[in-house]
Amino acid sequence: MQNALDVAKYFLCRVDRDAGDTISALKLQKLVYYAQAWSLVLRNKPLFREDLQAWPHGPVVYEVWDYYKAYKHTDIPAPKQCKLNFSDTEQEVLEEVWNAYGELSARQLEKLTHSEEPWIEARKGLDPSAKSQEVISHETMKSYYEKYLVTEA
Repeated sequence: MQNALDVAKYFLCRVDRDAGDTISALKLQKLVYYAQAWSLVLRNKPLFREDLQAWPHGPVVYEVWDYYKAYKHTDIPAPKQCKLNFSDTEQEVLEEVWNAYGELSARQLEKLTHSEEPWIEARKGLDPSAKSQEVISHETMKSYYEKYLVTEA
């Protein structure tokens, strides 16, 4: 099993900086969240062991936030080294997530997660701006996103 920082690094390596693309901590967190959610659906197991918490701006892995917090709302630079060791099935999930969500802005991803059951359920009863360490459950993520899985007949 990978760790969430490896997953974050994968997405940081995918950004096409030569084309002028950038990635903020907010967008990075949402991509890491979707990677976990879709791994639960497509592989029937988590991609990483760290918890996702339901923060006011959407799902957050604390360890990823802590590592990149100095960038706040600015572009996170490319890692110096992009050689990562993901299995073929992990790589497939990461590519699917990048292809589905990578073109969306940080704000679009935030709005999307705020409209979906896993984040809403974890924040149930909280004021919209209230800090929270409530964990978004794997069970809720899997049951919610598997409804959107398109299978070939």
